Amino acid sequence: NRRQQAIESLIESGCNDGLRDELRGIGDLERILARVALRSARPRDLSTLRDGLARTPALRERLASTDSPLLADLLDRLGEHAATAAHLIAATVDQPPALQRDGGVIRDGFDAELDELRALASHADRFLIDFEEREKAASGIATLKVGYNRVHGYYIEISKGQADKAPTHYTRRQTIKGAERYITEELKNFEDKVLSARERSLMRERALYEALLDFLGERLAELKSAASAVAELDTLASLANRAHALDWNRPQLSAVTGIRIERGRHPVVEQVRDEPFEPNDLDFNDNRRMLIVTGPNMGGKSTYMRQNALIVLLAHIGSFVPAAAAVIGPIDRIFTRIGAGDDLSRGQSTFMVEMSETANILHNATAHSLVLMDEIGRGTSTYDGLSLAQACATWLATKNRAFTLFATHYFELTRLANEHADIANVHLDAVEYGEQLVFMHAVKEGPANRSFGLQVAALAGLPKAVIVDARTTLAGLESSAAETHRGPATAHDNSPQLGLFAPPAPSPIEEAVRALDPDALSPREALDALYRLRRML
Repeated sequence: NRRQQAIESLIESGCNDGLRDELRGIGDLERILARVALRSARPRDLSTLRDGLARTPALRERLASTDSPLLADLLDRLGEHAATAAHLIAATVDQPPALQRDGGVIRDGFDAELDELRALASHADRFLIDFEEREKAASGIATLKVGYNRVHGYYIEISKGQADKAPTHYTRRQTIKGAERYITEELKNFEDKVLSARERSLMRERALYEALLDFLGERLAELKSAASAVAELDTLASLANRAHALDWNRPQLSAVTGIRIERGRHPVVEQVRDEPFEPNDLDFNDNRRMLIVTGPNMGGKSTYMRQNALIVLLAHIGSFVPAAAAVIGPIDRIFTRIGAGDDLSRGQSTFMVEMSETANILHNATAHSLVLMDEIGRGTSTYDGLSLAQACATWLATKNRAFTLFATHYFELTRLANEHADIANVHLDAVEYGEQLVFMHAVKEGPANRSFGLQVAALAGLPKAVIVDARTTLAGLESSAAETHRGPATAHDNSPQLGLFAPPAPSPIEEAVRALDPDALSPREALDALYRLRRML
């Protein structure tokens, strides 16, 4: 409720767009502070933290016009961090390198000792230019160059053709293809001085960086509180943005049992479809706890079920919902049995996975649970699947008494509404227009009268000859079923389906043995019976 009221306040005050602009400039402060606590924060982490803390006054200004206890609490948790931000701004350069080991993280002017060492190292370029010009003039070698590498340090390079002109005070340092490299006492002294300054500069900068981590570590608790507040503000701003942009409304969380949703929509399907989304209602109360949902494939049964579960979930996280209105009573959990999937690595078939998930629902759903059951029993034979679907629906309605959306193609289940007062039928309709099938996507009271399976198969692109063959087979099956209902039942019609663990029918030998009465047989008759059984075997 506090979140929903905060979202409402952000929308009504009109400050949400500006708030989101400010939040875009703030990085993941919680993750950065975890690195600070572990002393593994990198230079760019500190610059992100610096820039984020510098934006907190603007967040306060944006939220000044809101009237929400939650937003006021978040502002308290945000705290004041001007001194910390100012210290980080003074200490770190605007765009620091990725790693601290190469230096260049601490801003010039922050530390006098570091500035002095950097100045000494930076003057090396001017000295080298002057030194090279002097050596060219003294030696008369116009191609002479002064260079540096990390392995050998500073050197004077002379091509092989000019090497015999090298002055006697040059000491050979390295021979490479096409050139000789030398060192002089003056260049060596300069190298020791410069390299020492660079090394000491890196050491000083490393010490200053560690001191920065110490400085932040002392303020870690208040910074973590601020980071948490920023994260929650970001959540609320995102939810407010979606609510305003997508025409979502504030739900009412009620203590009265039931779920009532008016003109509910699926938040994802609505956005990805080009056609207008058809909103639908849902009405659950203490006397209406299960809806048997029938209708054609592609008609929208699964969308209808999932949109209602998502609306309930969004309401319980404090969001607005994609519906004109919603009143939602106490819901403890949402259970779903949707889709077909196997787990072959564990030896579980598609049907076994389906039954395992169903078993979990039947054992754990309560009268305050929302249950979605989509096409239970389709992974086995028709009679097995129908029997299981009906038994599961009955159990959910009478034992669990959970709020249940039970989608099925077994029209026999629609009779349950006549047997149980808290079960009702709804359906999603479709209309045939010539050879076209038009899905209405509107939920109506009562059971559906057709599944339109062959029409959907045709839409999917099955060859016309296959559809024609299927129509012929369907007509024969429907005719046979009608004859069975009109005429007297035969032994074949009423023969029960054999169970997987049913005992096998007795063999002729077993029948013969059971027919024998040993006490009534003479020795000769007993011997004849034994021979007869042997011949049968």
